[in-house]
Amino acid sequence: MEQRKKLMAIINPFSGNNKKEHVPQLLEEIIDHDKFNLRIELVTREMRVSDLAAQAVKEGYYGVIAVGGDGTVNGAASALTNSDVALAIIPCGSGNGLARHLEIPMNMKKAIALINNDHVEVCDYCTLNDKTFVCTGGMGFDAEIADRYAKRTTRGSLNYVKTAFQVYAHYKPIHCSFEIDGEIVEEDVFVITCANASQYGNNAYIAPHASIQDGLLDITVIKPFNRIECGIVGGSLYTKTVHKNRHVDTYKAREIKIHTSEPHVYHIDGEPMEEITDMTVTCHPGGIKFFVK
Repeated sequence: MEQRKKLMAIINPFSGNNKKEHVPQLLEEIIDHDKFNLRIELVTREMRVSDLAAQAVKEGYYGVIAVGGDGTVNGAASALTNSDVALAIIPCGSGNGLARHLEIPMNMKKAIALINNDHVEVCDYCTLNDKTFVCTGGMGFDAEIADRYAKRTTRGSLNYVKTAFQVYAHYKPIHCSFEIDGEIVEEDVFVITCANASQYGNNAYIAPHASIQDGLLDITVIKPFNRIECGIVGGSLYTKTVHKNRHVDTYKAREIKIHTSEPHVYHIDGEPMEEITDMTVTCHPGGIKFFVK
């Protein structure tokens, strides 16, 4: 009899808005135990997502199941790059950008059932300086929102919208220069996003034509616009037409170097990071595996 493949499910009870007490039972009920040998681990303050995923690599697991939001997915992916361990996603966050790009069902039962198909694809991952991301990374208005939202005591979509309006009321564009394939551009930017996948999450497409298997970054630069055009630019994210807006420039490249005149916060996969002035963003082709539809 063929040996069952080992899966480690990493459940992050601290992420997203959904309670996860019932997830272990769902996993046990739906996972095909004829194919897979399932181990379930809960994230703790002492044992992070990346620690558990690294343990799965060390112990020769076939796959890791990340149960949580984009931050949980990022933590697992960071430990699985350039390994033979594939990553499955059970989306429980507010945005679920990568899961949506990979067409993972938002329904938890269906997302678990998809794993039983054992369809694994080799994909790209990216780095921003020394940090890994699998969906988007960058600087500007989106990073400022992520930073402000992370400091709120209450979450949810309504509070996210409130945060966005608060940031926009006082936001000033960033003066930066960036180098793409030897070409240097210097200008003020509202957002500069380097995308491996097509959307931030919640079907907001910052890079509608991005592919996670083409070995390239899709770079979207949104330049300053007036308040009257705010709704048009924002709405274009949800109609997959942001690249057609006159305030937007797009590029494809393996690497981009960005310099700002003053330090600014940046984000990776929606998680805010420290203030910096220099970023090197690189796409690493075929460096990670995902369970997909």
